Amino acid sequence: MQYGICNLSIVPLRVEPSDTCELVSQVLYGEIFKVLEQRKSWSRIRLAFDKYEGWIDNKQYLEITEDDYKSIKNENHILSSDLVEYIEDEHQQLSTIPLGASLNGLELLKQSFDGNKTSVKQPKQNLIKTAFMYLNAPYLWGGKTPFGIDCSGFTQMVYKLNGYSLLRDASQQATQGIALSFIEESEPGDLAFFDNSEGQIIHVGIIMENNYIIHAHGKVRIDRLDHSGIYNVDKKSHTHKLRVIKKII
Repeated sequence: MQYGICNLSIVPLRVEPSDTCELVSQVLYGEIFKVLEQRKSWSRIRLAFDKYEGWIDNKQYLEITEDDYKSIKNENHILSSDLVEYIEDEHQQLSTIPLGASLNGLELLKQSFDGNKTSVKQPKQNLIKTAFMYLNAPYLWGGKTPFGIDCSGFTQMVYKLNGYSLLRDASQQATQGIALSFIEESEPGDLAFFDNSEGQIIHVGIIMENNYIIHAHGKVRIDRLDHSGIYNVDKKSHTHKLRVIKKII
């Protein structure tokens, strides 16, 4: 088994080994993973944080030892906590890193960081404050940063920055936590899931106070939430059908 670490800011994770294939997620700076299969130009990997799999360009990561992988994996997550930050290498060259980048591999990468970071579990009420950092971020299928993010990437990163683990896709996240019977039982920070006509979970958002929800739909935005689903104040219609509310924390 081989192991790797992302040494670049934001790297695409694709469904097949080709630059033209679907973006399924992103690998952020400092994230570590197992290399499941390596070809001439591409590797199929499994991320350590959420076990998500996909293909990454071999030019966009560094191989590390199993000992390094285990050492970083067993540490508490240290994440950058500003929208954009910088890391500096041994030649004083600067590179940008996004909100939520992992800083546990700095020593291994021979780089330094002098910005704001988070490394401890935050109280549940802090989730909404973190969510607002992504407000107006454009929707991007597979995205995980304020420069482009999808609905489940948004919820995953908000929870991750507060010290909690969510799986990657909305349908996977819907298997976590405790189901609530009514919206009235929910608290700010709980997750609302929405399904399509076939009953498949296709969307997720974070519940706020007073029956509002913050979610990624076109952009990270705030809409009304009722027993039917999400009411889009711009379109003056419901855009998503409510399936279940889950309490994760």
